[in-house]
Amino acid sequence: MPKFFLIYCCSQPPMLWLAMVVVGLTGGLASGKTTVAKIFQSLGASIIDADELARAVVQPGKPAWRDIVKEFGTQVLAKDRTINRQALADIVFKSPKKLHVLQAIIHPRVAREQAKQVKSMRHEDPHAVIIYDAALLLEAGAHRRMDHVIVVTADRATQLARACRRDGLTKAQALRRIRQQMPLRHKLDYADAVLDGTWSHTRLRHAVESLYRTYVSEARSQTARRSLNTP
Repeated sequence: MPKFFLIYCCSQPPMLWLAMVVVGLTGGLASGKTTVAKIFQSLGASIIDADELARAVVQPGKPAWRDIVKEFGTQVLAKDRTINRQALADIVFKSPKKLHVLQAIIHPRVAREQAKQVKSMRHEDPHAVIIYDAALLLEAGAHRRMDHVIVVTADRATQLARACRRDGLTKAQALRRIRQQMPLRHKLDYADAVLDGTWSHTRLRHAVESLYRTYVSEARSQTARRSLNTP
């Protein structure tokens, strides 16, 4: 079986945002998702980064910040009162129950911010291709708001090596985080397209370029259909 393939999922109808195409980009820890997002951006796609949204919604004084402090205590705060992400991670990645609590606090608020950004981008470019870069796209149920889903894969050894090098994690910490995510083999069930994050940059870029051309064509085709059907 080739490493790049398409899987068409018919269980959920696509959600079309006017003439735009909104694509969910996900994968496992250190699988190469960020590299794929950067390639899409270089081609002209608009990027929404779920991690940036998550950082924004937990700024000091915001409702999510208050809920986190109430649930996990002041031990998760840095000296400047911002959330100490490492301290919080050390707590939640040791307890699935606590991780679920944290996700219940953050995910709904991130979803609202994502919807706001999509609306803003729609006004700027009615037939944009928007990539929603979200590690927990499926875990949060955000894939239901996407027109397409891309899953970026990598073997476990590559994930561990990259996570330790990039994030300064120990092998045990990286493995714990990987195990708290949905297994990659299950994420494939939701994918319209799968990219191997261990490919060379050249091969990966060619695959992304092909997908991007497809999404651009789809956005323009939707625009044309709507124009023809407008009374």
